[in-house]
Amino acid sequence: MATTPTAPKTNRLGLSVLDYRGGKTTLCAGCGHNAISERIIDAMYEMGVQPERVAKLSGIGCSSKSPAYFLSRAHAFNAVHGRMPSVATGALLANRALMALGVSGDGDTASIGIGQFIHLMRRNLPIIYVIEDNGVYGLTKGQFSATADVGSKLKTGVINELPPIDTCELAISLGATLVGRSFSGDKRQLHAMLKAAMAHRGTVMLDVISPCVTFNDHEGSTKSYKYMKDHDEPLQEINFIPAFEDIAIEYDPGTTVEVTMHDGSRLRLRKIEEDYDPTNKVRAITRLNEAKEGGEMLTGVLYVNTQAPTLLDILNLTETPLANLPEEAVRPDPSILEQVMKELQ
Repeated sequence: MATTPTAPKTNRLGLSVLDYRGGKTTLCAGCGHNAISERIIDAMYEMGVQPERVAKLSGIGCSSKSPAYFLSRAHAFNAVHGRMPSVATGALLANRALMALGVSGDGDTASIGIGQFIHLMRRNLPIIYVIEDNGVYGLTKGQFSATADVGSKLKTGVINELPPIDTCELAISLGATLVGRSFSGDKRQLHAMLKAAMAHRGTVMLDVISPCVTFNDHEGSTKSYKYMKDHDEPLQEINFIPAFEDIAIEYDPGTTVEVTMHDGSRLRLRKIEEDYDPTNKVRAITRLNEAKEGGEMLTGVLYVNTQAPTLLDILNLTETPLANLPEEAVRPDPSILEQVMKELQ
């Protein structure tokens, strides 16, 4: 007797998880970037994000190939090396209804793109900016990137003697309003942080340590799977509760900070360090520096600010995409142009 096939599970939009997938990955087997793509797929599905509403953007590098592996129905733009922030800014100024998801790497961000990264962070553009951070240039045979830690060793035996750029410290000090660090191998933590990012209105910067299995997963690397498992120091146990899903969780009074996100969702952070407050910018930067001195790799939500206006708010942009505005709204009246010409005579 034939059995009726079971219908796939769907989210609040009636979409299955398959509707959020992309092409087959061409990255190395075991690459941490693939795990990040999977978490993005799961988070988008669970949050009920319309794929066609997403603009996924990237630059150049192994990390910048990742958007091809999720959300095949979304808008996509693969920008010039290090220049993705400019493209993202233009896209959101033209259509603020889009959800922007930028995927970059430590080279694309902290080397050739450092100038663009700095200005993106200070503008508080509503974008989720994910750095797939492995400390090396995977496409050019594994040289150190600007995030490589002092004392880290290449496969060739070369030791890095230059101090790393801490993208989380930079993002916090410059004005990003949700900053966190995770590890591609920590499914639960990264999943919760991505869902929180999708509910936030402002610049989200997530630095995700993503070991390169080909060039940077050996003994002596500080961004290998083994090193991260041995040195990972989570700041909090993270649980994220979407506003449309009523889930009760247990937590001890006095050990949890609750942040109400812009869409009504709640981000609950279980403190491991009793005195840590993710809304305190000075403390966040201090804790990052304390971790460096102690040889720790802090993970978790480092800083969050839900009160700062976004760049779109500051510019008082219309809710209507610029392409949909009527001609009279975007074209000056002839009398105004005549007046301008007279003033220039």
